[in-house]
Amino acid sequence: MKDSVIILAGGGPAPGINTVIGSITKTFISKGFRVLGLHGGYSGLFSEKASFEELDFKIADRYFNRGGSYLQMSRFKPTDKDFENNFNLSLFRDNNIRLLVTIGGDDTASTANRVAKFLEGHSYPIRNIHVPKTIDNDLPLPDNAPTFGFNSAKDEGARIARTIYEDARTSGNWMLVAAMGRSAGHLALGIGASCHYPMIIIPEMFDRTGITVEKIIALSISSIIKRKILGIDYGAVMISEGVFHELDSKELEARGVRFSYDEHGHPELGKVSKAVLFNDILEKELKDMGIKVKTRPVEIGYDVRCNDPVAYDLTYCSQLGMGVFELYNRGETGCMVYVDASGKVFPLYLKDLQDVTGKIPPRKVDINGGLARNFYDNLVQYLGPEDYEAARKYLPEPEKYDFRKILCW
Repeated sequence: MKDSVIILAGGGPAPGINTVIGSITKTFISKGFRVLGLHGGYSGLFSEKASFEELDFKIADRYFNRGGSYLQMSRFKPTDKDFENNFNLSLFRDNNIRLLVTIGGDDTASTANRVAKFLEGHSYPIRNIHVPKTIDNDLPLPDNAPTFGFNSAKDEGARIARTIYEDARTSGNWMLVAAMGRSAGHLALGIGASCHYPMIIIPEMFDRTGITVEKIIALSISSIIKRKILGIDYGAVMISEGVFHELDSKELEARGVRFSYDEHGHPELGKVSKAVLFNDILEKELKDMGIKVKTRPVEIGYDVRCNDPVAYDLTYCSQLGMGVFELYNRGETGCMVYVDASGKVFPLYLKDLQDVTGKIPPRKVDINGGLARNFYDNLVQYLGPEDYEAARKYLPEPEKYDFRKILCW
């Protein structure tokens, strides 16, 4: 039997998954390997009845440039008992599998790290290479390299956000837009900056003070009043869903918000409209203050996860797929594949990226970096001391809505 490689995809979708799968398939087939696709993410590794199929050139060629994932995904997180009792070693033995390729974000990478340790600890001759995927862009790649899917999701998100902003301008409204990004604000900042939104709220900007609903609303009002002073009666606020992770659960519960949680212990933010929640609070606050502003909520979420990849990700994901073979050919295992700006392939060892708990910590937006600071210093609009006198027409205490005071910057 030929040597085989098996591929699984974990977590949520991201544009480019099929490009990675297709590129791995084409490359390994051309080198004489058999390629298998495992459905159900990690659940297939811990089930006696794993659902898998052999991938051939025609499948790879038909799907490599499409959105979504040909392999069904899952957020299944194996327990320690699953590793002890349910690891499907026969799947590997019966199919002569030499390499397990995992595709996913920080949770999938953390589980890949556990799998690598398990295989090494039991001296199983199976190597493990991870491909970093997430539209959140929060895996710790060197030189601020993006995770695949991020640029495609940002592109689609910006298309939607541009239309929303034009609606705001045309109708004289304010739009409150929430964008995906569970632990970091890369996507919200990327979309908001691309569309010149006058207020972008991400968790990293609260580096000197705690996040509260009150501060989020105050930042939004700061931008609204600043534009009123400038004679502009429309605008949009971009909020990263990541702020929810930092909000006190009691504060959310007091406002009627209840979360369910996924297998990794994360609140299932997709079940709650962050835009509607914040819009309702903002609308009430403005009404109580006697400020006449129409606000409308818009959620940018699942509509940016399965769109077709843009050219950047088509090329990048192809490089990652070919990079998997290059690392395998070098004898590497227990690593993520990394492709630098010049196209060179390097291994990033999972054991070197883990924290004390064994998890891969997310990469945050560098709030003091050039992109963030340039936008917050120049294009984002908010109240400062120079606006206090004009702002008193709308606010009895404009100091409370001073952007830099709110953030303690």
